[in-house]
Amino acid sequence: MKKQHWAIIMVLLILVVDQATKILVKTSMHLDEMISVLGDRVFIYFVENPGFAFGMTFGGALGKIALTLFRLVASVLIGIYIHKLIKRDAPLDVILGLSAILAGAAGNIIDSAFYGLIFNESTYGSVAEFLPEGGGYAPFLQGRVVDMIYCPVLRGTFPEWLPIWSGEPFTFFKPIFNIADSAITIGVFYLLIFQHKFFKD
Repeated sequence: MKKQHWAIIMVLLILVVDQATKILVKTSMHLDEMISVLGDRVFIYFVENPGFAFGMTFGGALGKIALTLFRLVASVLIGIYIHKLIKRDAPLDVILGLSAILAGAAGNIIDSAFYGLIFNESTYGSVAEFLPEGGGYAPFLQGRVVDMIYCPVLRGTFPEWLPIWSGEPFTFFKPIFNIADSAITIGVFYLLIFQHKFFKD
């Protein structure tokens, strides 16, 4: 199989899984609903993110549009770079790593660009409807990204001898994310750890 076919399969697979999980959560769970998957370590926890990955925000409506456009331009540039690498016969591992990053970026772009148009508002007491009669909850490019994976790796209490947080509870790794965020993170770390020599050359 040609390298471009592997890249296309990688992108489509991540996009399909990402969008399928988001649509399922969006249309079957109300906002802030949490379902335990693996005890108290892995949860499906539905939140909507108006900004960056992992729940971070950025500058209101104009910032949201700017961020979505930036993601779009970055995705196009990554796609062009992957195409050039395929022509240069770059290692398949590099192409797949970049394809994972591209797919993750594209998955969150879809949410930002279209979810406001095709879903009504998710609330704390009701689930959203796909293609509602009254229209969506936000204009083009101002939709919110659906996040749902919550993995509090470590929970505990700070020791009493600490001067500031003495005796207070803590949770390590609070961000809530999605498949697209995971694809970007895994793709970046994979390239940094295993493929840095290729980019150095």
